[in-house]
Amino acid sequence: MNKDLSQLEGVIGVEFNNQDLLRQALVHRSYLNEHPNFPLPHNERLEFLGDAVLELIVTDYLYRNYDKPEGELTNWRASLVNAKMCAGVAREIDLEKFLYLSKGEQKDTNIKARNYILANAIEALIGAIYLDQGYEAAKKFVHDRIISKLPYILENKLYLDPKTHFQELSQEKEGITPIYKVIDETGPDHNKTFKVGVYLNDKLVGTGEGSSKQEAQMAAAEEALKVYKQK
Repeated sequence: MNKDLSQLEGVIGVEFNNQDLLRQALVHRSYLNEHPNFPLPHNERLEFLGDAVLELIVTDYLYRNYDKPEGELTNWRASLVNAKMCAGVAREIDLEKFLYLSKGEQKDTNIKARNYILANAIEALIGAIYLDQGYEAAKKFVHDRIISKLPYILENKLYLDPKTHFQELSQEKEGITPIYKVIDETGPDHNKTFKVGVYLNDKLVGTGEGSSKQEAQMAAAEEALKVYKQK
């Protein structure tokens, strides 16, 4: 099944010399299980390349433009190259409708799993742009779609993980260090879901769920941050 990718090329501002590279960037492994005669491989090698290209472009930009310690720049870089950021970019350019997915993956409503697929596809796309058009074209895409978000990230301290950010905020505003407590555990031992609350003194200020206590704590901190930003 060949999709018309000219619309995607228009959105990203890149006209590929070898459109098979662009198409390969969109092929998820699951699609080949259902279509073993599809003429292109899946996108994981391109993703491997694109991940490195993305990290180099972002690192180079931060190094040249900010005289900050290595630890701080590392946090800033992580906020720009993580899966959440890449999945968000994929949604901005409506990449999902161009992906080659199995019928099962198309129907899967698990947001976390879909974000992982989208993030990998963005990295594969960057790898494809790099191979087809060179470093400068890949750099332009990364600057336009990813690095352009840095001012917002810095202004809102999104380079901090939610727990660290909420702890800074609560200590600054309330003089209190948050405490996290497990409220509930559901499911069998091998597949538990944890519900965690974050408290300031005895006041519950946010709850979150996750497949680990750490994940649930992060979700609780994210909710608490939203509440505090609305004040």
